[in-house]
Amino acid sequence: MGAVGSASPQQTAVPELRDESADQLVQLGEPFAFSVNAVDGGSYQWLRNGAAIAGQTNSTLTFENTQIGDAGYYSCNVANGADIVPSITASLMVYTITPDFLFVVFAQPITSGGGSGTCPGPYAGYVNYTKTAAQGWGWKPDTNTTIHTASDTTRTDTKIQYVGKKGDVGCNQTTVTVPDPTISTAYRFTIFFTNNVPTTNYPITLSGFNP
Repeated sequence: MGAVGSASPQQTAVPELRDESADQLVQLGEPFAFSVNAVDGGSYQWLRNGAAIAGQTNSTLTFENTQIGDAGYYSCNVANGADIVPSITASLMVYTITPDFLFVVFAQPITSGGGSGTCPGPYAGYVNYTKTAAQGWGWKPDTNTTIHTASDTTRTDTKIQYVGKKGDVGCNQTTVTVPDPTISTAYRFTIFFTNNVPTTNYPITLSGFNP
């Protein structure tokens, strides 16, 4: 009598991610949600700055009242059995408008070494302030004398670099004036830290800017 073969174990499908979250800019105190749409997604685990967020195991990560401390980089691990597929990482920036109409944005610094020329030169970390494609290419100055200022102007180890939509670039310590020259209609900013990279969300103040 021939041997009876055993049934092979059933294979699980690898999750297929669709409609992943993109970078977002959210006003302080407003509700917001990141989400991921997955085919064959059995379980979910959201991460902030690479660390798992306790209890956040749904396909949607909801912020009922967005706070400055929520700014950071978010992703979601989608699993089906032993197969785990990470989503793209999306940044969350939080902004507030002061009583004197200064636009203040908070973002999470990244520790990463590098350097280029005299500006920014060697650096140990940086923080980017950008907008999504849906929100527009960048920040739009209201006048030609707009000032962009780092949060703690007493620091001596920061360089602020701006990049214009049409390729113009400028760099200075703690403060830069844009447009200079008057070329672009929109700008993005990066603050580079020579050393002592902040571990908490870092603000940038845009004076005279239209968000």
